[in-house]
Amino acid sequence: MIDVALGDRDRAMLMARAQAGEREAYRRLLQDITPFIRALAARRLRRASDVEDAVQDVLLTIHAIRHTYDPSRPFAPWLAAIAKRRIIDHVRRQMRANSQQPPLDSARETFSQPSANLDDIRVDTVGLRKAIEDLPSRQRQAIKLVKLGEMSLKEAATASGMSIAGLKVATHRALKTLRRVLADPRRST
Repeated sequence: MIDVALGDRDRAMLMARAQAGEREAYRRLLQDITPFIRALAARRLRRASDVEDAVQDVLLTIHAIRHTYDPSRPFAPWLAAIAKRRIIDHVRRQMRANSQQPPLDSARETFSQPSANLDDIRVDTVGLRKAIEDLPSRQRQAIKLVKLGEMSLKEAATASGMSIAGLKVATHRALKTLRRVLADPRRST
């Protein structure tokens, strides 16, 4: 149960006990201060996920530097200073990330029109089939099993009787040959 009636002296006492290693005192303190931290973060951040990220960042910072708190001094200013600085850091990180993203406009769209980019993909399926059939048998088998059949290397090795390393080599050589042949159809394997 959260003690909503905890005052600054109570929080200072809980922090002192937490510094001495009392887990329950530390748990109670964190439960008590989390709504305050969340409210501070919500003033600066829009998305709930960003608020929760900032709250976790503040709590982690408090955990890391809890030994710096002086129990003879007020707790609230110490907490507020840490929370405000970490939340501002979070806002700055967001602003940097947002400033690096280009604005969205139709000029940068990949598919600005329904037929866009389709002219670039002209696959000669007949030529591709012929080029695959013209490959040496091991390369043809490797391409059919691994690339066209979408088998794993282990499955293709079992089906073909080749080693995994052999399949890799055959697939690599087949792709290299196919690129060369399809780039200039007059050339042969």
